Amino acid sequence: MTADVILSVADVQVAFKVGGIGRRQSILGVAGVSFDVRRGETFALVGESGSGKTTLARAVNGLQTIAEGRITIEGQRVDGLGKGAMKPIRKRMSMMFQDPVGSLSPRMTVGDLVTEPFRIHGADGRNLRDETQRLLSLVGLPVDFANRYPHQLSGGQARRVGVARAIALDPALVIADEPTAGLDVSVQGEVLNLLNDLRQRLGLAMVIITHNLHIVHHVADQTAVMYLGRFVEKGRTEAVFDAPSHPYTAALLSANPEPDPDKAKDRIALPAEVPSLLARPTGCEFHTRCPWAQDRCRTEAPKPIEIDGRAVACHFPLDPGARPPDSWKASA
Repeated sequence: MTADVILSVADVQVAFKVGGIGRRQSILGVAGVSFDVRRGETFALVGESGSGKTTLARAVNGLQTIAEGRITIEGQRVDGLGKGAMKPIRKRMSMMFQDPVGSLSPRMTVGDLVTEPFRIHGADGRNLRDETQRLLSLVGLPVDFANRYPHQLSGGQARRVGVARAIALDPALVIADEPTAGLDVSVQGEVLNLLNDLRQRLGLAMVIITHNLHIVHHVADQTAVMYLGRFVEKGRTEAVFDAPSHPYTAALLSANPEPDPDKAKDRIALPAEVPSLLARPTGCEFHTRCPWAQDRCRTEAPKPIEIDGRAVACHFPLDPGARPPDSWKASA
């Protein structure tokens, strides 16, 4: 592992016990994924609800126990560490949660919110008033916002406060769960530009969890597409967007609105029902929803192959510009 790798995830599995007494069984919410995130790089986790994105992020953050695999942050292995051992590591990583306003305590002022990480981990002689001014300036908020409460903030302003909290302790890694959720489109762009700017200025490694592909294209260097807890396609974001090779990636991208009508794509109308983790399909787990599935897909699980620098788990990867059968096209 090179020195600039901040986060390394290797063959990680996360298991859950479900069912009643005498009928409990184990299911895999994350089924063996690997990736690295380097300093100054943004890595995006993309997929539908229930694909395992947030579960994986919670595992990285030490909030979810893993069943197999290894997680290291700045070269230090963190999986399996207890709460006490994790506390100093948490100074080097932070998490932004989905709800911009709901994730902020309504009883605390903005100044108290952005400096709370210092009170939790130790201020080390820092002047909290100075830190408040520094952090608000970094995220583009006036200093007098320090006296406001969350209910006095717009969604975009609340998100900026969340960003300020996340970078307070100068972390190496920031995990952002749906960072533009609930924001107007124009405000989304402002928040994304802010995250990009801070990543470059502070040398952050970032993991962004989202189903919004506009976000991915705008900020991510690397993208992993998740389905039922596995990566089906992983690689450079530009390559994933320009020529998706896995049918699931192609379906997600086909649903992404295209402002240029001359570039409009046929929308791939996937069946809405995602298989249950309690009854994973045999073979390729996507075959029950795949327009291009063949007999082999129903019986044999695909192994990842390399295409243009990406890892693609598909027996029959798509050619650039592949069009779905007419029966799988959605009306505009």
